[in-house]
Amino acid sequence: MTEDLLWDVGADGVARLTLNRPRAGNSLTPAMREYVIERLEQAGADQRIRVVVLTGAGDRHFCTGADLGASHTDDDLPAGAPAQPAGSVSRAVARGAQRLIAAVLDCEKPVIAAVNGTAAGIGCHLAYACDLVVASEGARFVEVFARRGLVVDGGGAYLLARLIGPQRAKELIFFADDLPVTDAYRLGLVNKVVPPGELASAADSWAKRLAEGPTVALALGKRLVNQALDGDRGTAFAHEALAAEINMRSADGQEGLRAFVERRAPVFRGW
Repeated sequence: MTEDLLWDVGADGVARLTLNRPRAGNSLTPAMREYVIERLEQAGADQRIRVVVLTGAGDRHFCTGADLGASHTDDDLPAGAPAQPAGSVSRAVARGAQRLIAAVLDCEKPVIAAVNGTAAGIGCHLAYACDLVVASEGARFVEVFARRGLVVDGGGAYLLARLIGPQRAKELIFFADDLPVTDAYRLGLVNKVVPPGELASAADSWAKRLAEGPTVALALGKRLVNQALDGDRGTAFAHEALAAEINMRSADGQEGLRAFVERRAPVFRGW
């Protein structure tokens, strides 16, 4: 597993997670998916980590989707039982791709996608679920599902409808055309586009800024934005008030106020 996924936590508070299967388009095996979920869940409680950068190895592919050849089949079936009984597909999607996307959305630390090449299928959604997306000039995004006669899954419709609106979302899902990075930036799916040789430094620059920020406040802000897309105004306002209460009890919240009063730059520690 350490060969397929690289995980490094730096002294600067930046955790770097690299999909490391360039010869397979950095496609995700079930084991890789579970490892990514585990790492993102652990990052939330790890006080050494203040931001996560997710990227792919090489310069051609960010993530080309799920590795379908690595799908698991159960050989221990009763006589005459179907290989895929009713409900098996929905369970596989819920326990697989949807859990992966939820892990990114629910991670208590900011997650930056450094998209170094093609993102396709669940690879698109993995990038879209991140809080910030930096992409190289050669990157492209492909909602490939319709090309294979498949309905979009892995939270794709949920994410796209909220990020770019229903009409644009349907266009990408229906036609499954390649979306060049310039168009992805214009639609708001990408925050910044840089030359390929500058991708790592651009992602690291943002990561280090976030790692020096008020981690509790950023986590709460992330949660508020994500919840605001799904709820009504009253619920959003209630969540905001609760977040303010929690944040003002944090050490960084208190430090920010002291620094303002004392007219100096704050020094945030991450808790």
